Amino acid sequence: MPPLVLGETRGIVRVLTFNRPDRLNAWTDALEDEYFDQLEAAEDDPAVRAVVVTGAGRGFCSGADLDSLAGAGEVTAADLVRPRPRDLPMTLRKPIIGAVNGVAAGLGFVEALYCDVRFGGPATRFTTAFAKRGLIAEYGIAWLLPRLVGHSRAADLLLSSRMVEATEAHRIGLIDHFVEGGDVLAAAVDYANDLAAHCSPQAMATIKSQLTRDAQRTYPDAVAEAETLMHESFRGADLVEGIASHIERRTPNFPSLPVRSTHVPV
Repeated sequence: MPPLVLGETRGIVRVLTFNRPDRLNAWTDALEDEYFDQLEAAEDDPAVRAVVVTGAGRGFCSGADLDSLAGAGEVTAADLVRPRPRDLPMTLRKPIIGAVNGVAAGLGFVEALYCDVRFGGPATRFTTAFAKRGLIAEYGIAWLLPRLVGHSRAADLLLSSRMVEATEAHRIGLIDHFVEGGDVLAAAVDYANDLAAHCSPQAMATIKSQLTRDAQRTYPDAVAEAETLMHESFRGADLVEGIASHIERRTPNFPSLPVRSTHVPV
């Protein structure tokens, strides 16, 4: 059997590709296990500074494989427990860029939202799909989507399960970078390599952590933590290198993130 997730290194970026093109990369537990294994390997590899996620063939991910849902009525709460949380991608310190090359439906939509930045093109489409399958808003999408597109738009997309075409997806913020008639994956990889080459891994990891925590705190609390983190950064080697590389008009040589002994977010 071919791997369910392909891994390829492009520069200092790791490209992960969902590899069930005959099923529009429909999600299974086995695919999830391979994907998470590769994400954790990228997180622990000092040579990798960013990750790009895409799908093989015409789709990004069409959601949960419906064959696996055929007996869903008999599933117990214990059956739904997985060895790692479904939102594990959000715990990575390194940037995850989504190259949404086709349809992202249901759980595939959620996986796209777990990415920090999303690229798309004319073939990109989104649908929440849950309500049309008799399902609720799963895996945190009811928290993530309103923060991205606003409450009423999120309600529209979740209640109607309608298909959102590429131009609308770009207009409302589901796609951050629209690649008109181009190669979505190539554009995403170029962006990721630019981040990886010119931005401090530690600074990006801290910013990701701030974005997550600040979404659940007051503005004064966010400012207070930012001041603490700013003072810490003043004492760091990355600031020295960032200023020196700017003055000397050269590419910075920032150190890689230290390998962490646990995958609990920091």
